[in-house]
Amino acid sequence: MRWLLLYHALCFSLLKALAHTVELNNMYGQIQSPGYPDSYPSDSKVTWNITVPEGFRIKLYFMHFNLESSYLCEYDYVKVETEDQLLAIFCGRESTDTEHTPGQEVVLSPGSFMSITFQSDFSNEERFTGFDAHYMAVDVDECTEREDEELSCDHYCHNYIGGYYCSCRFGYILHTDNRTCRVECHDNLFTQRTGVITSPDFPNPYPKSSECFYVIELEEGFVISLQFEDIFDIEDHPEVPCPYDYIKIKAGPKLLGPFCGEKAPEPINTQTHSIQILFRSDNSGENRGWRLSYSATGNECPGLQPPVHGKIEPLQAKYFFKDQVLISCDTGYKVLKDDAEMDTFQIECLKDGTWSNKIPTCKKTEMDVESELQSEQVTE
Repeated sequence: MRWLLLYHALCFSLLKALAHTVELNNMYGQIQSPGYPDSYPSDSKVTWNITVPEGFRIKLYFMHFNLESSYLCEYDYVKVETEDQLLAIFCGRESTDTEHTPGQEVVLSPGSFMSITFQSDFSNEERFTGFDAHYMAVDVDECTEREDEELSCDHYCHNYIGGYYCSCRFGYILHTDNRTCRVECHDNLFTQRTGVITSPDFPNPYPKSSECFYVIELEEGFVISLQFEDIFDIEDHPEVPCPYDYIKIKAGPKLLGPFCGEKAPEPINTQTHSIQILFRSDNSGENRGWRLSYSATGNECPGLQPPVHGKIEPLQAKYFFKDQVLISCDTGYKVLKDDAEMDTFQIECLKDGTWSNKIPTCKKTEMDVESELQSEQVTE
């Protein structure tokens, strides 16, 4: 009875020895079936879990492979997998319609972990020598093999052993996420009466994770009009108004927008001389952006009539802020303003819509008056 108990204990201990897991953390190594190069035991299960550093994959290949043949590898097999993906299952001595041997095949893990399990059933009719395999860590070229587009570099990707890093084109700054290229565009001041403003890189996709601030600042008395042109393409949402990217326009006390989508806003008469435009983008999307032109007109001044015996240059139907006109008189007349005689006199349309001075009169010169008197005396 004692010998029987000892026998069962030894058998149980042997089973435990043949069903176990080995953890491997080296950058390379060798894996062999139990007892290799002798025949492997029946009813055996061994699992090798290989882990290498992040930024590496695992390359596995076989130098020798000799397992029992079975339909769909039901009996003895080598299974290669990750945490959630079966990479390969091998058995037999040569590949058939229902069996697959590794041959010269190389198995690559998608990440830094690979699990290899050898399983044999309860009996073998012949002698099978098992397998001899080798593994090594290989560098992942994240710049060409990265599957997750959301984690790829915006502009330039640089691979190194064990990892990669991103960089940006001139004029861009790498975001704190270390992959997105954004722009610093806060100091955009426009003081001309006409101009064009666009999103960065227009008509190419605008940068992500950026906030641009544009200011049109003209002299008081001008009124700015805005006109969006050409392509208008800002990321939007079918249900929520402009939650991602948008333009907002502050015109005096009024806040216009947000604007997004593919339909450009109608022309905007801001009724003010000072405009602030905010353009904001989130960390995703490939939209092309926008372009707008602006122009400014001044407050309108009343129409003018030239004085008697005088003329106005230029003479036009309407005059606006900053317009200037020159008043002159016909031959033999002088411009009379505040009891002073002069050849010409200039007035300007002011910001409040009034003229800087009244239209002067034209007075006949003293020489012409004397000539007329002499002419009359001769006639008498």
